[in-house]
Amino acid sequence: MILGNVVDYAPIRDYNAIMSNTILFSDMLRHAIETSEKSRYRISQETGIDAAILCHFVHKRRGMSLDSIDALCKCLDLVVVQRTKPATKKRKGK
Repeated sequence: MILGNVVDYAPIRDYNAIMSNTILFSDMLRHAIETSEKSRYRISQETGIDAAILCHFVHKRRGMSLDSIDALCKCLDLVVVQRTKPATKKRKGK
């Protein structure tokens, strides 16, 4: 699963929001957790993140440290891809 350029995990209703950069990375991560084939308990066991903390994150009651995000990405086999903007031609001044 790739977060960023590829939106194969996102519901159709969120496609336009993702493409217009209005969905936060944390929301995409929450969605990946909720739609994972692994239970939250299994994810907490594999990552070392307490199940209660994971639950609070999914329900937007708390954030996650970068170490925890790294562990989640590894556990869920997520890759972050930066979307690149097409090169723009420079306009010549008058």
